[in-house]
Amino acid sequence: MKTFFASVAMAACLAVPAYADGHVSGDTVLATVNGSEITVGHLIAMRQMLPAEYQQLPDAVLFDGMLEQLVQQQVLADAAEAAELTPEMRLGLENERRAFLAALYMDDVAMAELTEEELQAEYDAIYGEAEPVVEMNAAHILLETEEEAQDIIAQLGEGADFAELAAEHSIGPSGPNGGALGWFTAGMMVPEFEDAVVALEPGEVSAPVQTQFGWHVVLLNEIREQPLPTLEDVAAELEEGLRRARVDTRLEELTAEAEIDRPELDIDAAVIRNLDLIAE
Repeated sequence: MKTFFASVAMAACLAVPAYADGHVSGDTVLATVNGSEITVGHLIAMRQMLPAEYQQLPDAVLFDGMLEQLVQQQVLADAAEAAELTPEMRLGLENERRAFLAALYMDDVAMAELTEEELQAEYDAIYGEAEPVVEMNAAHILLETEEEAQDIIAQLGEGADFAELAAEHSIGPSGPNGGALGWFTAGMMVPEFEDAVVALEPGEVSAPVQTQFGWHVVLLNEIREQPLPTLEDVAAELEEGLRRARVDTRLEELTAEAEIDRPELDIDAAVIRNLDLIAE
């Protein structure tokens, strides 16, 4: 059987007939297979379930590809119903139906319209009382011993250039770049190093700081506050979160309302590997 993707590829190579749409409805029959009708509505529903990249294909290509796929599926479905379904097939179909209906329902719940008021309320809840994030810009000279660090500090006190000393003496990867570490925020550096930076004023050099990497002489260049994002900046992220929350909330409601009975059974989890249990 050709897959939908193969059908689309084949349709793209064919001359596509023009379909008059003046009186078309969802019930318009496009094909009848062993008495089962395939309608425009079936194609519309199928297109909604396609991956996004296939939804971007030309409508004429999708039309023929989906119709061909539905015809083939109906032929096989009729054959399956005429034959005796194995337990594996029956159970598989039940699982597929469950998953399909669940996905449709969740999508319907999630994609209901979001209002500007909902987005604004979510923004206010997350960012309304948030403190701006402080960013620090620093440089360091990494050395093997405390004595070397003290010597570097003494040279700086005599007017030596920090970047030149870093390029000459630092054993860290930032040495050739004058020891520059760029901008960083709390939690990005090891605790001992971060504590030393936080204690400095811009333009001030630290006392020797020991970490697992060695001994550091740290220069704090500048601090600044990272501005909070605007609603426009995070609208897409907030919308995604709200839609997920809708689904979670509705699932919790439905689960609470449902009659669910889970008998206490002592079952070895390895039973899920036993195909013989459904082959009877």
